[in-house]
Amino acid sequence: MDQEPDAERLKALEKRLAAARKAQEPPEPSEAMETFGQAQMAWRMIIELVVGIGIGVGLGYGLDQLFGTQPWLLVVFTLLGFAAGVNVMLQSAREMNRVAQTDTDDARAGAPAADENERD
Repeated sequence: MDQEPDAERLKALEKRLAAARKAQEPPEPSEAMETFGQAQMAWRMIIELVVGIGIGVGLGYGLDQLFGTQPWLLVVFTLLGFAAGVNVMLQSAREMNRVAQTDTDDARAGAPAADENERD
């Protein structure tokens, strides 16, 4: 029996291994996935606003029933819930901008600045 492997069999094995490795690699994020991420952030912000208003309405209605002051506490807590929802939405937007700015800064760090090119 031959102890040395056949060169053609080795090449075929290498091709099969390369194909198997490529199949197991995670797919690169596409534009559709990035758009999906933006839609996810939009839904998150909408839900934060609606939940803030809902909690305000619930608290206001409950306190109005408890104290018999209808509809004053409902109006006050609805406005407070709206303000809280907008505040949380703005925090989410700042977070999203911070992540986008970090990505932009990282991308620019690899390329030379325009001022450096003009000096040469």
